[in-house]
Amino acid sequence: MAKRDVPLRWDRKMQQRLARGEAAALGELYDRFASLVHGLAHRVLDDERAADHLTRDVFAHVWEHPDAYDPRQGPLRTWIATLTHRFAVQRLRATETAALVRGGPGTAEELETKVRRASVAARADYIVQSMPAPLRAALELAYFQRRDYRQTAADLGVTEDEARRRLRLGLQLLATARDAGTAPHPPGAPPEYGGAA
Repeated sequence: MAKRDVPLRWDRKMQQRLARGEAAALGELYDRFASLVHGLAHRVLDDERAADHLTRDVFAHVWEHPDAYDPRQGPLRTWIATLTHRFAVQRLRATETAALVRGGPGTAEELETKVRRASVAARADYIVQSMPAPLRAALELAYFQRRDYRQTAADLGVTEDEARRRLRLGLQLLATARDAGTAPHPPGAPPEYGGAA
């Protein structure tokens, strides 16, 4: 229990420092989460420049609204990932809608399918990054190296039952990305952190 409270204690202190306007706190937060934010933004927007802009927007929002984060609702990492996801989906939807209005290719239904797919992909990336290392290692062996559970067990030095358990749990976590549809929120995030995208 105390071990789980350590990150939340850091989260609470960071939120308090941001609320006091400590620029150094924003720098620490950026150093810790910029790659997560940029990666999620890029996964949704599929555009490096747009992901750069969105990363700045997310950290500007955090700086301007530090009280919007409530440590009792979950980790700061989850809140920031949820903000990123929400902003990225809004930006994608706005950009694609504007292109449709200008007479670009596609339909409103295709736009929603694109948004849904980008949403699910971003959520899956977040889930894989957040899952415990043993589950991630098992999935990587099975998916990228095309190992079955017996080979995975041998590679990881665990029993076959343990390899099956890790693969099953990892796949169950990944399945939540698809189940979330267009309004996903990272695992452990309360509904108010996810909301409709």
